[in-house]
Amino acid sequence: MDNFDHSLLEFQRAEQTRRSAKDWLDAFELALASRDATHIGSLFHDDSHWRDVLAFTWHMTAVAGRDGIAARIVAEQAHTAAHGFHLPQGRRAPRLVKRLGIDSIEAIFEFTTAAGRGAGLIRLSPAPDGSGSMKAWLLSTVLDSLTGHEEKIGSNRPTGAAYSRNFGGDNWADVRRKAVAYKDREPTVLVIGAAQAGLSIAARLNQLGVDTLVVEQWPRIGDSWRKRYHSLALHNSIHLNHLPYMEFPPTWPKYIPKDMLGNWFEFYADAMEINCWTATEFVRGSWDEATKCWTAWLRRGDGSERVVRPRHLVFANGVSSFPMMPDLPGLDVFKGQVIHSEGFDSGAAWRGKNALILGTGSSANDIALDLHNHGVNTTLIQRGSTTVVSIDPSARLNEAIWDEGGSLEDCDLIVASATPPLVIKGYKSVTKRMLELDKAMIEGLKGIGFKHDVGEDETGHQMKYFRRGGGYNLDAGSSDLLIQGQLGLLQYERIESFTAEGALLKDGSTVPADLIVLATGYYPQQELVRRALGDAMVERIGPVWGIGADGDLNNMFKRTPQQGLWFIAGGLAQCRINSKYLALQIKATELGILGPLPPEA
Repeated sequence: MDNFDHSLLEFQRAEQTRRSAKDWLDAFELALASRDATHIGSLFHDDSHWRDVLAFTWHMTAVAGRDGIAARIVAEQAHTAAHGFHLPQGRRAPRLVKRLGIDSIEAIFEFTTAAGRGAGLIRLSPAPDGSGSMKAWLLSTVLDSLTGHEEKIGSNRPTGAAYSRNFGGDNWADVRRKAVAYKDREPTVLVIGAAQAGLSIAARLNQLGVDTLVVEQWPRIGDSWRKRYHSLALHNSIHLNHLPYMEFPPTWPKYIPKDMLGNWFEFYADAMEINCWTATEFVRGSWDEATKCWTAWLRRGDGSERVVRPRHLVFANGVSSFPMMPDLPGLDVFKGQVIHSEGFDSGAAWRGKNALILGTGSSANDIALDLHNHGVNTTLIQRGSTTVVSIDPSARLNEAIWDEGGSLEDCDLIVASATPPLVIKGYKSVTKRMLELDKAMIEGLKGIGFKHDVGEDETGHQMKYFRRGGGYNLDAGSSDLLIQGQLGLLQYERIESFTAEGALLKDGSTVPADLIVLATGYYPQQELVRRALGDAMVERIGPVWGIGADGDLNNMFKRTPQQGLWFIAGGLAQCRINSKYLALQIKATELGILGPLPPEA
């Protein structure tokens, strides 16, 4: 076959793929208009999945099974009035893919609802009856914007008329100083934390015209990364870690160092005109049911206090909260230094000495590498089993969608389309491949007595992160050192107690130590809520993070049982994707479109 014939064949295949996707969307729109569940159901496989993010249900909703999907769509369409389903120009064209082992047509589409504009994804495969018709095994629908309140970006960007060439009046810098001071108004939204979560949601809200103040306890934006241990760099690739609206420069390294990231956060906040008070601690807050607003007490760096009264409070300070300091027998008499991993900076001061690290997660292993490379005799103490995954190639398997190329917007939409059951299925498949790639490393670790697992249902490290926020190591090289004996490994059950000199083992010997690092994790986010908002609030809202009964993260990126209280956390990609949906919900609440979470939700 010559090049011309090959090109013609590729064109014909692409055109047929596009036609199949368009025909399905046209049929779906007719079925929606009929409000006939049987008609709608006929377009889906028996084993099918629907993921809706705000577009139909104003919630993050997953429905499985043809009949359940059809019934729910019919019920929601009465107020959603979804129409105008089409294949848009400028987005990834329909294509042939293999997802979860299924050869499929995957197509991005757009549509309109009573509230705004939406986007979505379909995956089609042939009907089992051999008729040649294509049925959906996945449908996702996502709210992209609110009509009349679209983001102020691109052609909808501000004119700058308020300060441009305003001779004798305020210029841009004057406007910004006054905006940040909040001397004449209250913020609509108070965001706690100015790392990736807080900056992402603040940037999104700014573009929707929602007045937002971010408070950060560190002296500078980005210090929450700068102040972490000296050698830290991100463990996933740059191409999926961009913040909203501004991608990292193409000259940057694949794995971003912590100080580089911290500096970018500071630059980003300035470029995105984010109102932020640094060296400011959120001390406590209370909800006023009568006025439907919060009273928030803030302690400034100079010791003064400021009280603000926002209508929305967004916790954006991480998956967890305060360092967990375990009560270990004998640790109080240890004559060396004991620090939590949060307070570790560098091993330079410990050269030639002995260190014990309690924990075998990513932080523990990174700290072990840092100590080892500074000439410190280092031993890791393992308490529970750990999932160990090589950063490259294994951990990069979870970046597959972004590796395929295309716009960040399209990749994010594809990632957001997965329902919880499909997420589980996908992680099981990826974990199986990871075990193949990392076989030699895992066998080597087991050979030295390391306790290894792949999660309670063989979903690997990613579901551990969602379920408990830890229990895994994205390996940067410490595993080889453990296997070679250059790093020590000690099982906690061998320890009788800690002593002045180190760890006394049950066999009577002592493992000497000058430094003990407690890489023991953090209390869950609920503890921060408890200390700031009280026990009653914790009881009202329930768990924060972890997987709920619906398969999604508890109270994350969506309405909570407490009106005006929101949470956002996670890695940079997770915050970028979900900040969009959280901001839309807050804006819709301000417009009166969206009310409090119903009690039964």
